[in-house]
Amino acid sequence: MLDYTAPSTVEEAVRILADAPGTAKVLSGGTDLLVQLRSGRAKPGLIVDIKKIPGISGIREQDGGFVIGAATPGAVIGECEALQRAWPGVVEAANLIGSTQVQGRASLAGNLCNASPAADSVPALIAARATCVVAGPNGRREVAVESIATGPGRTSLSPGEFILAFHLPKRPPRSADAYLRFIPRTEMDIAVVGAAVSLTLDAGGVCADARVVLGAVAPTAILVPEAAAVVGRKLEETALAGLDHAARRACKPIDDKRGTIEYRTKVAGVLARRTATIAYERAGERR
Repeated sequence: MLDYTAPSTVEEAVRILADAPGTAKVLSGGTDLLVQLRSGRAKPGLIVDIKKIPGISGIREQDGGFVIGAATPGAVIGECEALQRAWPGVVEAANLIGSTQVQGRASLAGNLCNASPAADSVPALIAARATCVVAGPNGRREVAVESIATGPGRTSLSPGEFILAFHLPKRPPRSADAYLRFIPRTEMDIAVVGAAVSLTLDAGGVCADARVVLGAVAPTAILVPEAAAVVGRKLEETALAGLDHAARRACKPIDDKRGTIEYRTKVAGVLARRTATIAYERAGERR
């Protein structure tokens, strides 16, 4: 038997989740959960729909950055011009979650908590240094997005906890991001590799800060630590070659029907170069 409830406050949702006798699942967008229910992959005893909680959906500017409600549909994210100007890579990634129809429901929280290694929005959020507000029995805490997924289908959230919102920081001048993925088909497919890059340049076009994140090449999205080697340099061929090498070294992919280890590793390097080039060009256009 499957029960359903739609609490109207954060406190009520936390209490229901914490007191659930069996497995409880949070319904944020539902585009992953409903498919899992129909296929029998997920068999919870309770569905907790958080969409009726005030403020759980929507985008607002705060302290020069943005707060995105956990249940905000991808379609709403794609229509927010201010967010698009500040964080185009995050919007690009969110808009790749499913089809146009799916975009009416798909949420960043659902994409993150489904904990797929190939989730599109997660690398972009990590590259952006996004954090999420988590509510639970012990109150609220703010954690980095990269701390949530711990493996395929697994998260660090404790019983009774769920994500309320995402925080994107204020953009420095001359900075921008980008997201690209490689898929077998032209649309609506799972990424073979995803790459997100966020760069900040100085007045001379030299990289002052760089974040490069890969998806679908490890159990979780991974930050490429050696990508910091581009800091202090312009993004010319030598720097791009170093970034390509760093991306390949960071990969820990598997063989599956979408690609071999060798293929995914090579694509990761190529995609990192291309994504960085887009972010660099965008950053150079900003003042």
